[in-house]
Amino acid sequence: MLDQSRTEIMTQLNVLPSYVLITPAHNEEVFLEKTIESVIRQTVLPLKWVIVDDGSTDRTASIVERYLPDHSWMELRKRPRRLDRTFAGKAYAVREGCERVASLPYEIIGNLDADISFDPDHFEFLLRRFAEKPSLGVAGTVFREDGGYSSESDSFEGSTHVAGQCQLFRRECWERIGGYVPHRAGGVDWIAVITARMLGWKTQSFREKSFFHHRHLGTAERSVLSSSFSYGEKDYYLGGHPVWELCRVAYRFIKPPYVVGGLTLAAGYSWAFLRRAPRPVSPQLMGFHRKEQMAKLKAILRSLASFKRLDAFDVLPQ
Repeated sequence: MLDQSRTEIMTQLNVLPSYVLITPAHNEEVFLEKTIESVIRQTVLPLKWVIVDDGSTDRTASIVERYLPDHSWMELRKRPRRLDRTFAGKAYAVREGCERVASLPYEIIGNLDADISFDPDHFEFLLRRFAEKPSLGVAGTVFREDGGYSSESDSFEGSTHVAGQCQLFRRECWERIGGYVPHRAGGVDWIAVITARMLGWKTQSFREKSFFHHRHLGTAERSVLSSSFSYGEKDYYLGGHPVWELCRVAYRFIKPPYVVGGLTLAAGYSWAFLRRAPRPVSPQLMGFHRKEQMAKLKAILRSLASFKRLDAFDVLPQ
């Protein structure tokens, strides 16, 4: 109760929007405590944090249960056990969490993965950005991983993309896009962000802050190469332009695991293409996505032609 009172007082003093968090967690015992400790140390706490144990077979639920007596704003929900990890499961788990907060007077709703950690003022920083920018529909920060990876410099997603491990949505935006759309192949968080942008909302990652992702991107319960193949498939599912994919493969040749990583990415895209795998995105969204990709590619080529260093983070300015 003291924690909740602190949140309410700070929100009033700083005129910050109130927020809630949803965390889908499937077999996250290794890193979950790092995430929990990061949240409970926040300068502005959420009205409610619902952690949905999505059929875990490890100690995920018991770890959360240790924190519940001292933090009344935390809640644990348990879904039936399952052995596989799918992104559709993530969407359904988030939906269950949303049902638990539907009656609360929040303005911002966040999806928070269970394998990240961040500074004590992480959410206060993002809430201030929402307060300053009424058109901001989705916000987050850049992230880093072991081995020196940074989404700020090692990705061409740019500042308009918000990484799925920690996404905050304005409530009106979240409800208008329909939340996360379930799809086994993944991309539920990506679809949400680009749909918001297509509907006219601003979406932005901020480089002033960052979070640390403790598990290498896309490698939950699978190898790096398997993850690369899956990303190639997902690039096709989500309507990625073939020309962009060729450039993406070429770029992967110079990044670990180098050529083999690029080839597995290309194999995933090609396999999905040959199977004519169904796409969970509308023609309108696919067209919007491809238009952005071509705009990025033109900016990259202009930079190369003029021998000017390109800031990958601002490749597609707001």
